[in-house]
Amino acid sequence: MSLAKWTVGLLAGMSMLALAAPADAGEVRVTVAEYSAKTGPYFEAVKKEFEAANPGITIKYEVVPWDVLLQKLTTDITAGTNADLSIIGTRWLIDFVQQDVAEPLDSYIKPEFKDRFIDTFLQPSIMNGHTYGLPIAASARAMYYNKELFEKAGIAKPPATWTELQEDARKIKAVGAFGFGLQGKEIETDVYYYYAMWSQGTEILNKDGTSGLSTPGALEAAKLYKSMIDEGLTEPGVTSNNREDVQNLFKQGKVGMMITAPFLSNQIKEEAPNLKYGVAAIPAGPTGARGTFGVTDSIIMFKNSKNKDEAWKLLDFLFTKEQRAKFTQGEGFLPVNKEEAKMDYYVNNADLAAFTALLPDARFAPVIPGWEEIAQITSDAMQKIYLGGDPEAGLKDAAAKANAVLKK
Repeated sequence: MSLAKWTVGLLAGMSMLALAAPADAGEVRVTVAEYSAKTGPYFEAVKKEFEAANPGITIKYEVVPWDVLLQKLTTDITAGTNADLSIIGTRWLIDFVQQDVAEPLDSYIKPEFKDRFIDTFLQPSIMNGHTYGLPIAASARAMYYNKELFEKAGIAKPPATWTELQEDARKIKAVGAFGFGLQGKEIETDVYYYYAMWSQGTEILNKDGTSGLSTPGALEAAKLYKSMIDEGLTEPGVTSNNREDVQNLFKQGKVGMMITAPFLSNQIKEEAPNLKYGVAAIPAGPTGARGTFGVTDSIIMFKNSKNKDEAWKLLDFLFTKEQRAKFTQGEGFLPVNKEEAKMDYYVNNADLAAFTALLPDARFAPVIPGWEEIAQITSDAMQKIYLGGDPEAGLKDAAAKANAVLKK
């Protein structure tokens, strides 16, 4: 569903917020985004522990797959049947705030609570001077590489630049594997393109607020990926592969290099424990520029909640060091809690160290109305280019469409 359609539906249902069915006294309902098979069991354990420590408060969870979460929230908000709390993509938050359905948390947040957080991950949920969400999950992106394929191809170390990556991909192709795994459909297809774009010194939005897709750097990045596809340095059928498909190829030992999130490390340990791999920085561009994608998901309280004090108690519990460690380590995310980040699990984890080292170069999705629509425009443009379309014409068209959204 486009965010434009979502906004219309939400406006139509705003008057129904006041008609929400009264919640049971002391019951806190939570819509939980499903990250993995571990998500549901984690929150069930939270329910058991929290209810034991807080007699009179009961927790009711509904675990929802990410690909239908926004649609479900839209439907529930419009009908006035939404939960008290929900996990959301932080990039959706601006629309929830503009439509006045998200509760500001400032009256609950004390200085000592705020000080629990690594500021980098808390900032995306702060808008107009108010904190509307808390970072339930945080991540960045880095480059995974197959050490055995590197050794077989005679590559001594991971590439520092995109030029070196192309050269290494050719060597890996020569030994019978796919040099570089490139996703071409579904979530983060636009982001995979931004890695190369950021390395050219180009941003998603220009300083004047217009789309960066029509800049020379954006064109160079698109040409880079298209040339790698044309040369056979990627896996075949790029536009048929989403992030999970490329990750599976990497776990099978068929891909030399790919860019993805920390959770792939957990998957490798469980599904491909014999795979020898490393994690390195995303390659830099001609001037040394580089960028990773910083991601947060937030948990928010809805304004029409009937049990806000009880809901806050649950939030306070979820963001203790102990609970954050259980969730973060189980799902394979980065810590958002300062004390959690000091734990041996993170300090002595080479994989996670590679991700945290990239955080100073992290970019987050722009907090602007219509972002989801702009991201889809970019993904659609890249798909056409990957399938053989002209990069310059494709980006020019995409920039015009993005600018039309930005002017709304």
